[in-house]
Amino acid sequence: MIIVRRDKEIYAAEGGWFAARWHFSFDQYRDPDNMGWGTLRVFNDDRLIPGAIWPLHPHRDIEGLTYVVEGTFRHEDDIGNDGVLPAGSVQRMTLGSGAWHSEQNGSADEPMRFIQMWIMPSTRGLTPEVEQKVFTKEQRTDRLLEVISPDGGDAVLVHQDARVYISSLSADVSVEHPFRSGFGAYLYMIAGSIRLNDDELNTGDAAKIGGEARITLWAAEPAELIMVEVRLETAGS
Repeated sequence: MIIVRRDKEIYAAEGGWFAARWHFSFDQYRDPDNMGWGTLRVFNDDRLIPGAIWPLHPHRDIEGLTYVVEGTFRHEDDIGNDGVLPAGSVQRMTLGSGAWHSEQNGSADEPMRFIQMWIMPSTRGLTPEVEQKVFTKEQRTDRLLEVISPDGGDAVLVHQDARVYISSLSADVSVEHPFRSGFGAYLYMIAGSIRLNDDELNTGDAAKIGGEARITLWAAEPAELIMVEVRLETAGS
């Protein structure tokens, strides 16, 4: 089963200093039919104007994941972490027992774009912490590069059986991905055009994937995408 969500169907939020596409219910956006996909609860495509700061705000019992698409991402929190990440970077902030954090555009001149994801952790009340790594475009070219994993290693660790892949596909290149039983994914087209099995996806489109043993992605033109693999036993699918 593949459920395609077209760009125009995804909720758009505008705040002057930010613009966002909220794929699942978030903040003032409420849709009982879009409460997440498996253990993925939030998927936001956020853009901040130069110098913008999303003020410190609290969360708890989520794994807050960030993928920097464009520009310079700056992080601040109340547990002693800060830092600046370039495009291609990934960050995980465990907000288990509770913490405050802020997403910021680290540049005063250039806009910034990042994907924010919330994964529900396998254990509640975890000690808040941050892990982040920088990945290059070369590393993700013509492959699905695993950047977040429950195994850690070369990827950023997440406290759940979930994985995040990023890819920069050249035109006419295809890749395949198998799924374990009970698992699926949420795939988002950051830019470009691909064919996902028999479905065409273009910039801004997304797909809920479930009940598939394997998928094939073929790039009709240069394409950038991100895919979150999750357990679907709670997805109601």
